[in-house]
Amino acid sequence: MTRTRPARPHRAGALALAAGLALPLLAACSEDEPKLVVYNAQHEQLLEELAPAFTEETGIEVELRNGSDLELSNQLVQEGDASPADVFLTENSPAMSQVEAAGLFDELPDEILDRIPEMYRPRTGLWTGFVARSTVLVYNTEQVDPAELPASILELADPEWAGRISFSPTGADFQAIVAAVLELEGEEVTREWLEGIEANGTAYDGNNIVLESVDSGESEVGIVYHYYWERDREEGGEVSDQSEQYYFRDQDPGAFVSVSGAGVLASSDMKDEAQQFVEFLVDEQGQQILADSYALEYPLNPDVELERDVVPFSELEPPRVNVSDLDAEAVVELMTEVGFL
Repeated sequence: MTRTRPARPHRAGALALAAGLALPLLAACSEDEPKLVVYNAQHEQLLEELAPAFTEETGIEVELRNGSDLELSNQLVQEGDASPADVFLTENSPAMSQVEAAGLFDELPDEILDRIPEMYRPRTGLWTGFVARSTVLVYNTEQVDPAELPASILELADPEWAGRISFSPTGADFQAIVAAVLELEGEEVTREWLEGIEANGTAYDGNNIVLESVDSGESEVGIVYHYYWERDREEGGEVSDQSEQYYFRDQDPGAFVSVSGAGVLASSDMKDEAQQFVEFLVDEQGQQILADSYALEYPLNPDVELERDVVPFSELEPPRVNVSDLDAEAVVELMTEVGFL
């Protein structure tokens, strides 16, 4: 069963009028100076903080075109060399691998790549990770004894968890976790795991709704990334006050750390500016903006730490999965066969 929230009403007429009035001004601003076009699948709010800081630092104007990971990666593959995009950013890395496989990225210089540990960028040097988040299990503290939580995320497919778990399978977050399971455990184990959790659990449309379901007791445990729970706790705990987080250990697939990627399109007419943008993301200034933002994601430059009330990045025990090996297309095919998509 999939749960959704109602869409918010909007004032289309007022927005259209405002957009029409703004057109002459926008045209005047962009007539002389072209803007760097960023296809952005990371959180809009985060880039709305980062992009102005980059512009202030460099004088380079940025146009954000927002969408989801696979929506924008599929669009880039369809557009090919004709794409207007200069930079591609994702929330999770499998979409980056899809665009890389299509041969659409330009190689990044070593001075950019060297700022990020090798584990969090592809062996090809065609893009880089810049921020990350950890897989966790949130559990209702009134319904679940921590001692009964599984040592591995794979155990959630066991019969004892029937009717007790929740997840959001249609989003890029969950699909990245499945990609890690597929790379680490192979297709047969991954298929059995997906079939098991589908039988055991409830699918929701969004990780925040998974969090709400656990906090309310509708579900006992939920698979999410750490920042959903951490953000809500920072903001008062409205949907996290009856739950806690459980971190898988010992390089289990459930300890997977998902990486947001950044790459420069080979077809870009502004490659120098695009490289500057990616360099800003991974250099200390941009990474500090990430660390200080609402996002509560882990910066990947070792010189910058997320100094908040979260589990330190150094204490996570993720499996060693190179981002080059996460196969988005294979995940979508497998999840479709199982009935998730």
